[in-house]
Amino acid sequence: MSTETEKIIFAKLSALENELGLLRTGFTVVNKKYSEVLNSLKALTELSTEATQRAAAAACRAENAARKASDTAKIAASQSIIEAAEEAAEAASEAAQAAIESAAAAAAASAATAAAAAHQAEEAAVHAAAESAQATKRATESAAEAVRLSTEAASYVKKAKDSL
Repeated sequence: MSTETEKIIFAKLSALENELGLLRTGFTVVNKKYSEVLNSLKALTELSTEATQRAAAAACRAENAARKASDTAKIAASQSIIEAAEEAAEAASEAAQAAIESAAAAAAASAATAAAAAHQAEEAAVHAAAESAQATKRATESAAEAVRLSTEAASYVKKAKDSL
């Protein structure tokens, strides 16, 4: 092998070593950014799950408020205190609207969790998405019950007015 050929081979080896070094550096940067994005997605998943659960809890509380307002309207209507019954029916309506908003918030947070889970494709993210879906279901059920109670409260007021 001639000296000229050896120089060419060594030059090519040197160029390959440089490219390999650049590839390693690039991989390190990409890997670091991937880790940062993955950590952000994990945080998003956790926050979305918490938001979904809080929205579901708020919907349950709104349902309870609507139930109490409906009961109050029923009692007030039976005692011919129509103004109090109307206020209670209005409170039940407001609680129902709050429950609907909570259910919508739970659905939005659940969608964010599902999107994060789709990107992460990790068991924990999938579990969080399932929890969010369950919380959304509870929130929606509470909202539906709050609306039913609000309607019931309004019917007590109507009956009381009709009986006068």
